[in-house]
Amino acid sequence: MRVILTGATGFVGEGVLLSLLQRADIEKVLSVSRRSCEISHPKLEEYIVADFMDLPANDPKLQGYDACFFCAGKSNFGLSREQYYHLSYQITLHFAAAIGANPNFVFIYLSGAGTSSRSLQFWARTKAKTETDLRAVGFKAAYGFRPAGMKPVKGQRRLQGWGKYHWLFTWIPGFANTIEQVTEAMVICARDGYSKPIIEVSDINKLTK
Repeated sequence: MRVILTGATGFVGEGVLLSLLQRADIEKVLSVSRRSCEISHPKLEEYIVADFMDLPANDPKLQGYDACFFCAGKSNFGLSREQYYHLSYQITLHFAAAIGANPNFVFIYLSGAGTSSRSLQFWARTKAKTETDLRAVGFKAAYGFRPAGMKPVKGQRRLQGWGKYHWLFTWIPGFANTIEQVTEAMVICARDGYSKPIIEVSDINKLTK
């Protein structure tokens, strides 16, 4: 499988990248980011893009892949609604358009636990709208992944912010996964599909048991 990955310079994205590079069933990973992830590996190629909104539709550099694991994102803390909507919704949908409609392609969007169109929280409604609208782009499938606490991958360096403390949640049954589990579930969904488009913690556990 050949995978596009965003967010490799963040906590979850770095863990997903390290997990993907260890897998025999992953042929290539294209990391698309504003800056280098500073990881060297024969399977890894980087596409440095200062602003995802500058990516053209059907970008030639994003063709020839099987799936995108979209792990880029930012907390809503300190952001206005307009800023958060731009970062979480507009940039994600623009990136999907840069890949272009493809009936053989799978787009996986990392949203997070608590995402809901009925939530009183703006961030949760925004992520739910992103999940929904990705399914209308024209891909084979688009999945919204909603993990909660995640245990880092061995060797991770980017544990800034909550990344330093995610291990605190791993003892709560049904609440947490390891990033290796999340990656495994992403690969399985991209390769084999799943019965529903929203992947909760319980689904991640089911897919990787």
